[in-house]
Amino acid sequence: MITLRDSVEIRTTPEKVFEWFMHFDENYVNWHPDHVKCSYLKGKQFEEGSVLYAEEYLHGKLHRMKFLTREVEPNKRVEYRMLFPASIICKGGSFIMEGSGKGCLFAAILYFRFGRIFSKFLRARVEAIKKHMREEGENLKRILEGNGG
Repeated sequence: MITLRDSVEIRTTPEKVFEWFMHFDENYVNWHPDHVKCSYLKGKQFEEGSVLYAEEYLHGKLHRMKFLTREVEPNKRVEYRMLFPASIICKGGSFIMEGSGKGCLFAAILYFRFGRIFSKFLRARVEAIKKHMREEGENLKRILEGNGG
């Protein structure tokens, strides 16, 4: 298994970051220019058991994905599992919000199957995913710090 993690320091509280995620279906398209659409198929706003559908471009290709919310700890973390067919490659991930001296340390984490095989043969895709995660973190920082959101 390979784990990709990106984190960013945001000058706000974990509560404000969590609140932004509680409007995820509304905020998704503005979060990153490669995000196309997002809606809940079951449940709502990262409640446990909810199913989120999202479309975004990664490495130049449109990906249609479904996420099952597994666990939510308000103002701290959201854990999700990818649903088929994305689950073949990516098990799931989480969003973590931790208070820090400067505000909130936000982290996005993805867990991929296949470890070395995945990273060796799909190196360009792995790099594209890392870049996308980094841009999402930077964009979230800009949005929540009031510089363009």
